[in-house]
Amino acid sequence: MTNKTPAIDFPSRIGVWWNSEPWPIREAQSIAREIEELGFGSLFMPEGSGKDVLVESAAFLAATDRLVVGTGIANIHFRIPTPAEGGARTLAALHPGRFVLGLGVSHAPAVEQNMKGTYSKPLATMRTYLERMNSLPAEVEEGAHPARLLAALGPKMIELSGELADGAHPYLVTPEQTAATRTILGPDKWVISEQAVADLGSAEEQLRYAHTHVGVYSSLANYRNSWLRQGFDESDLVPGGSDRLVRSLVGMGTVEQAVASVTAHLDAGADHVVIQVVGEGPTTDPRPALRELASVLKL
Repeated sequence: MTNKTPAIDFPSRIGVWWNSEPWPIREAQSIAREIEELGFGSLFMPEGSGKDVLVESAAFLAATDRLVVGTGIANIHFRIPTPAEGGARTLAALHPGRFVLGLGVSHAPAVEQNMKGTYSKPLATMRTYLERMNSLPAEVEEGAHPARLLAALGPKMIELSGELADGAHPYLVTPEQTAATRTILGPDKWVISEQAVADLGSAEEQLRYAHTHVGVYSSLANYRNSWLRQGFDESDLVPGGSDRLVRSLVGMGTVEQAVASVTAHLDAGADHVVIQVVGEGPTTDPRPALRELASVLKL
């Protein structure tokens, strides 16, 4: 891990993926501090239509001492390339080895319906965006280069994440897909996989949480195509996902079983795995489950 460039100084190999956007920023900073105190090595967060994920990253970096903070992901349709690169370099200069810039092309409904933009040729769009980021003069925060990851589900986007970025951030994938990503990228690029884990509760509650979570994504073409490539079929792609699909994508059962779903990605070749606690909805407090997970992980 430490030989990869740019370096990421993870305090541990397990981190957290958390949708902090619905939370007041001061409270979110407090949660970030507890995540660090529990021994988790990172905090990755998505970008919706509310808070700016780069500003959130700055807030979490300022509130913690060692925690790596990453965007999972920053939507490339929200900001033009050179200011995005300049902002990322500034964060990397302020917090060396602690900021990871994850980028993604988002999804057609979000871009066309919510943003009134045009969603077309995501691979070419991402390539152009990265090339323009790279055109920012080197003297802008010279020497500060955060690790840059792509939300890469298909083989061509994974290849691009090795060509013009520093690795991939697989999301809602099986360990087998993490292994496939590692095979495409080889040993010298970062693979930071997300693994959803159902919140504490009964077996019935956990299965319901898992269906609710997968249901957010089950109508999106990028994820549907990804799951078909991973060996699922159309019968699994019902609204909310089949039981087979959600059990393959969301860790459930005892805390030990949930931990096993996380470490399976490490065994498959991930450098780092980020845990997303999924419950009733986006305002689920992840801390009770994270405390239980940390005690078993012995971070």
